[in-house]
Amino acid sequence: MNYLALTDEELAYLLYDDVPCGDLTTETLGIAQQTARLEFRARQEMVVCAIEEAARLFTLSGAKADVHVHSGRHAGKDELLLEAQGNAQILHRVWKTAQVLVEWASGISTASAAIVIAASPVAVACTRKNVPGTKALSVKAVRAGGATMHRLGLSESMLLFPEHRMYLDETPAATVARIKRAEPERKLVVEVVTVEEAVVWATAGAEVLQLEKFVPESVAECRGTLDRAGLKPVLAVAGGIRADNAAAYVRAGADLLVTSSPYTAPPKDVQVRFFKVTP
Repeated sequence: MNYLALTDEELAYLLYDDVPCGDLTTETLGIAQQTARLEFRARQEMVVCAIEEAARLFTLSGAKADVHVHSGRHAGKDELLLEAQGNAQILHRVWKTAQVLVEWASGISTASAAIVIAASPVAVACTRKNVPGTKALSVKAVRAGGATMHRLGLSESMLLFPEHRMYLDETPAATVARIKRAEPERKLVVEVVTVEEAVVWATAGAEVLQLEKFVPESVAECRGTLDRAGLKPVLAVAGGIRADNAAAYVRAGADLLVTSSPYTAPPKDVQVRFFKVTP
C-alpha cells in the first residue's frame, strides 16, 4: 500500500504550518548546509502507515528518501522504516512533521489490525468518526490494518437511524419500499437497538441491521430469533467493539464488526536518528 493519501499541496501545508518563517535554531547555529542523514526506526512492533507521505515530505523539500517498510506491512522493534539524506536544514525542517504522521497513522493501522486478527474470519469496518480533517489518511491507516470503511460519508450509503424514523408517518415496509424505489443499487442499513426492532425491520426488507450497543448475548438472541423466523439480514454489530471483545461478538453470530476505536489509539513510537555525513 504505497499510494499517497495526501496531495503535495496538503503535505506542503503541513510543513508550512510547522515552519512558517524558517528554522530559527538550525539557521542560528550555522549548520544549515552541512550534509546529514537520518533514519526512522520502529521502537516497538507496529503495522506501518504514512511512511510514503513521510518520504514525500523529504523529497518535496529537496532531500532524498528511501522507504524500507511500506504502509500495511508489519515492522519489528528497531526495524529500519525510512532513511533520508540532504542538508541539515532540510532534514531538521521535515523531521518532526514526518515522524508525527507515521506515529499517528501507524497507531490507527496497528489498532485496526489487532481487531481484524481477533475478529477473523468476520470482517471489520471503521466508522466515519475520524478526527475532522484527517479522513484521507485515517482511511489509508484503517485499510493498512486490514479493515475496511463502514461509511466514507453521508453521500454514498443508506443508513436509517432512529433519528430519521421519528419523522416518518408510515409503516417500516412502506419506508423500505420507498427507499428501494429511489435507490435500487444500494443496500439499506437500519440501526436497531432491540431484538424486537431487528425483527420488524428485517421483516420489512432491510438487507443489513446495525445492532447498536448490543452485548454478545443480545447478538446471539437476535441471530437465533431471526433464523427461526427465516430472516437472513446481515448483522453488523456496532458500539464498543475492541480487540479484546471482538471474538465474543463473532461467536455470537455477527457478520460484520463496526468500530471507531482505532481512531483514538495511542500513536506508535518511531525513533529518529541523525548522522553527520563527511563530504
